[in-house]
Amino acid sequence: MSDSNEIRRYPDTAALVSAAAERFVDAIVAAQRARGSAAVVLTGGGTGIALLEQIRERPGAIDWSALDVFFGDERFLPAGDPERNEVQAHEALLDHVPVDPARVHVMAASDGAYGTDPVTAAAAYGEVLETFAAGRTGPLFDVHLLGMGGEGHVNSLFPHTDAVRESEKLVVAVTDSPKPPAVRVTLTLPALRAAREVWLITSGEAKAEAVAAAIGGASAEDIPAAGAVGVEKTVWLLDETAASGLPRD
Repeated sequence: MSDSNEIRRYPDTAALVSAAAERFVDAIVAAQRARGSAAVVLTGGGTGIALLEQIRERPGAIDWSALDVFFGDERFLPAGDPERNEVQAHEALLDHVPVDPARVHVMAASDGAYGTDPVTAAAAYGEVLETFAAGRTGPLFDVHLLGMGGEGHVNSLFPHTDAVRESEKLVVAVTDSPKPPAVRVTLTLPALRAAREVWLITSGEAKAEAVAAAIGGASAEDIPAAGAVGVEKTVWLLDETAASGLPRD
């Protein structure tokens, strides 16, 4: 895994999102040209969804038919619930581009095939990833997008929880999320570390302390974002307020 961070600062959230969208398009196009297809993991949250809206406006030369889309985590709610990341991602981007529906890999809903059992739903998504990995050479994903919470959580991996301590499974259930809703399905740090590049797209002064701690070498149990490390590259895309705890060099 990469042991260094690339840190990019932008004057405000709008500039951050615009630059991240442009970089995303370039990365996916480059992956498709190099390997024929690309695989990405999307994130939710205000910044993550704003990023998808920007990509919708300026998709560049992405070949949507040669893209596999995964999700970093999901609220275990009924299908169609507006709080679900995949619902928001479809509204922001996926419903507006010619992506192959069979290559959009959504996590089960609480009224889906596995009923109200998030553990089985998580295991099923883990099998999806294992099957995908078996047919792929190199890292599992090309880009894993992440937001970060003020306490340093990424996906639904919160500090001092069993989920952030998971060292083998790629996907686990969370039944006690401190941020509602309590029940979720999430990719783990082993899944994150299977991405060619991990991007942490973070804005706001409330995130500054956790950003500085993660980049400064905090433990992943204390600051889960510290464990989000790409195989080739870990990229921090920050607005000035989120970067305010970092040295200027």
